[in-house]
Amino acid sequence: MLQDLRFRIGAHPINWVGEDVREHGAETTFETIMDDLQALGLRGTEMGRKYPTDPVVLKQELSARGIELVSQWKSVLFSDPAYRQQELEAYRAHVAFLSEMGSRVVSTAEIGGSQHFDPRRTPHEQTVERLDEAGWQALAEGLNQAGAIAAEYGMKLTYHHHGGTVIERPEEIDRLMELTDPALVHLLFDTGHAYFGGADPLRVLRKHYDRIAYVHLKDVRPDVLQQAALDGTDFIGCVRRGVFTLPGDGCLDFGPIIRELHQRGYDGWAMLEGEQDPAVHPPRLYAERALSFLDGIPLER
Repeated sequence: MLQDLRFRIGAHPINWVGEDVREHGAETTFETIMDDLQALGLRGTEMGRKYPTDPVVLKQELSARGIELVSQWKSVLFSDPAYRQQELEAYRAHVAFLSEMGSRVVSTAEIGGSQHFDPRRTPHEQTVERLDEAGWQALAEGLNQAGAIAAEYGMKLTYHHHGGTVIERPEEIDRLMELTDPALVHLLFDTGHAYFGGADPLRVLRKHYDRIAYVHLKDVRPDVLQQAALDGTDFIGCVRRGVFTLPGDGCLDFGPIIRELHQRGYDGWAMLEGEQDPAVHPPRLYAERALSFLDGIPLER
């Protein structure tokens, strides 16, 4: 089945080395990640914190294994106009790097108001500080401008709705799509973060399909999520507890999602993304299982 898909499946290095939880896979080398990707037959990856940052070296390591760099996360702080200029300058540098690597999409997320990622907040925040109307307008304007920069390089800004940020709930995804220019701001559809934020992933996919330019395939362990809610656990704590896993190992119904993407002609990349402790959940084994699970999904129903 996988070879019949209209879209391509890759894997995010976050399955091997944590980004939000830094101790996850801290000793793992980039060579291990890339070698596993090659052995799995996966030809696309995102930038990870263990990968070489020198474009020449990175290109050599990837091309030697027949792998391409699809994207890289970019945090932005557009909801505060005081940061706009420096954020746009940093965004241009980020896009220039990805363009040199041959990438076509930029994973982008607002960190203003986040309990974990906003540099203006303390390390002990308990809640996400939701956007007021001025913040919404500033965010939309900044994203439109960043999207125009991406377009200069023939690339697309894909907005990553994400747990622990101001764009995680279904109504927040809807509002962002309403406020931004469809020609400049696209959507990174993440199955796991959609569910984490309280949405039905299939409903998000169907509602915003025309904006989707990139996909992350992530599953959720519902028992972990439910207990975390009872305990008041924050986003990073949920990741530490293992709330996310790879497709086929959680509660999400991927059959309709995969069929919807395939039948509607999505032809971009979809990254396997588990974001869990690799010492407990071996990433190559889990990726093998996920690929086998996805391979068993009928494309027609």
